[in-house]
Amino acid sequence: MINEELYLSTFKTIIGNYHTISEESFSLLVSLIRIQTIKKNEFLLKEGQISKSLYFVCKGALIAYFSDVQGNTYNKNIFLERQFAGSTVSALLKIPSQFTLQAIEDSTVITINHEKYKELIDQRDDLKNFYIAYLEKNWVIDKEQREISIVMETASIRYLKMLAKHPGIDKRIPLQHIASHLGITATQLSRIRREIKNK
Repeated sequence: MINEELYLSTFKTIIGNYHTISEESFSLLVSLIRIQTIKKNEFLLKEGQISKSLYFVCKGALIAYFSDVQGNTYNKNIFLERQFAGSTVSALLKIPSQFTLQAIEDSTVITINHEKYKELIDQRDDLKNFYIAYLEKNWVIDKEQREISIVMETASIRYLKMLAKHPGIDKRIPLQHIASHLGITATQLSRIRREIKNK
């Protein structure tokens, strides 16, 4: 059973953490969404498809990954509860997505029609301010910090930071996805985990 009231309340709280929006704006935003359950391994977006939706994870976990010509897959991101997910580049430019978005747990997501969402943002200054604050935090600040971290920090430190930010993620997410997200091999991650355990 979907606890719609709880999920919408959480959704509103997370938006408010970026920028306060009015009740009217939130109601208009809610009119564009639907809450849906996604089974483990189900796809929300496949590489090559044009993205038409933005997602907010209410429960569960999603991964974004892309593949090379040899068929090897590389993790782009892991999305857990209270995070937004989707291919914004694909949705904005109306071009095929370069990555796949897939549930790796049974999940519940809020699905937002991206085109209508952008139209609403253009009409409402508070939603526009939320959108700017969200992009600054996730596409500028966090992205730069992650890029610096990959170069300047050891894989062990990056892994420990991930555990601190998302306690229990190593029990939920297959290790090969975590390893790929950290930019290392599964074998390297296993060694790091052993070293941490033996300390």
